[in-house]
Amino acid sequence: MPPVSHTRQDSAEPLEAKLLDRISETVAQARSLEALVRPFLEMLGEMTGLESTYLTTIDLESGRQKILFARNTRTLQMPENLTIDWNDSLCRRALDRAGSHIDAADSPRENTEAAARLGIQTFLSVPVYAGEGVLFGTLCAASASHHEISEKAQRLLSLFAHLISGQVEREALVEKLLSANAQLSNLAATDALTQLPNRRLLLELLQRLLDQADRQHTTVLVCFLDLDGFKAINDRHGHAVGDRFLAEMAARLRQAVRSQDVVARYGGDEFVIVGPGPAAAEDHAAAVKHFIDHMSAATVGEFQCLDTTIHYQGASVGGIAVLPQTLNALEALERADQAMYQVKLTRHNQRPPKPA
Repeated sequence: MPPVSHTRQDSAEPLEAKLLDRISETVAQARSLEALVRPFLEMLGEMTGLESTYLTTIDLESGRQKILFARNTRTLQMPENLTIDWNDSLCRRALDRAGSHIDAADSPRENTEAAARLGIQTFLSVPVYAGEGVLFGTLCAASASHHEISEKAQRLLSLFAHLISGQVEREALVEKLLSANAQLSNLAATDALTQLPNRRLLLELLQRLLDQADRQHTTVLVCFLDLDGFKAINDRHGHAVGDRFLAEMAARLRQAVRSQDVVARYGGDEFVIVGPGPAAAEDHAAAVKHFIDHMSAATVGEFQCLDTTIHYQGASVGGIAVLPQTLNALEALERADQAMYQVKLTRHNQRPPKPA
């Protein structure tokens, strides 16, 4: 008996199985909302026969609906970034009546001004949620001609919307986690009183400046600043005024530096300013002196602290120009601290003696 022959149709894999494989592969490989949605739009167009498939976002507060991703194959064109009035949207009509299919030819009253302007005749839409009932947008399919829509196509639309909702919710969760981590990182690296970088962040930023200066054959200016007489301010006016004085001084220093400089609170009544210096082959003394004089002048003057005006005579400021090959960040700060201490001793010795 001759072998039984099978037709191509008999041996062909069922369409549903192929579609399931494509869906599974898309879900497994997608690493972003766009990577998930675009293959779904293609599959949705193939299964429904509708020429435009697209995902929208909805801003209920502003009452606007926007097409986020779209696939257009024939006459009807639904462009990405198109924005329409949510209240004049077929999606809104479908959502309000808890149905997904609108046929303008059969039900002209279901049409809207926007749909008529775009030439939509057949329309499918299901909501996409971002978790806990929060409306994210809609998944839609549309055509400029009349189409019969099967229940299978509508179930596929709902399945895709469900999978997209899961991706939206995951991305929103990741965004929240990243934001929370960024806030924690910022708190760990920022001085709470002055909102300046703290010592930990200063060391990181200074090392980056040193590495950059090494590549560019330049130097880094490091200025150490100590607020002489700060203890007396605290003792006389109280810690609330002392804290406000530190915050006002931080603001004054931020205004005085160059745009490429960094001001940090090193601790207590000590501040550090770092920034790019002159080329390694140039004379650094003039640049350091100008840097120190400028920062010293910024600390002199009146400071309004709560209901107290403090007439401040200025801080002790010392600084150096660092050659990147010679010092790391911590060593550079220690050297600048030593330079500041010498200035403090000189200022102390120049003060007139207190009357007996």
